Amino acid sequence: MKRQQGMTAIGVLVVLALIAFFTLLVLRLAPPYLENFNVSTSLKSLQQEVGIKDKSSGEIRNLLQRRLEINDVTNVKKENVTISKDAKSGLLKVAVAYEVRVHIMLNIDAVVVFSESIEVATR
Repeated sequence: MKRQQGMTAIGVLVVLALIAFFTLLVLRLAPPYLENFNVSTSLKSLQQEVGIKDKSSGEIRNLLQRRLEINDVTNVKKENVTISKDAKSGLLKVAVAYEVRVHIMLNIDAVVVFSESIEVATR
């Protein structure tokens, strides 16, 4: 045994602990990102809605809320949705900004902030 090769048991445990930690991170953070994908697709489908420019802010909010319920989005509340109509530029802007707090382990949490928006020409 002139030259020893390989890792010690402690080295293997450290590598396994790192792999387990990053796997835990991915498993805990994947659902909020998948939910944000559903928010994004709901907004894009709202952009394709026929006659969206003629609807009031409340009607647009209800349309979006229904789409979010169908896609099982639970972290977006009514107060997270902002709808604005600009008469000068002729744009309708629908924005969704929210944050999700995810428990990682013990007293460690991760806060993930999302912001999605679309613009529709009203002219």
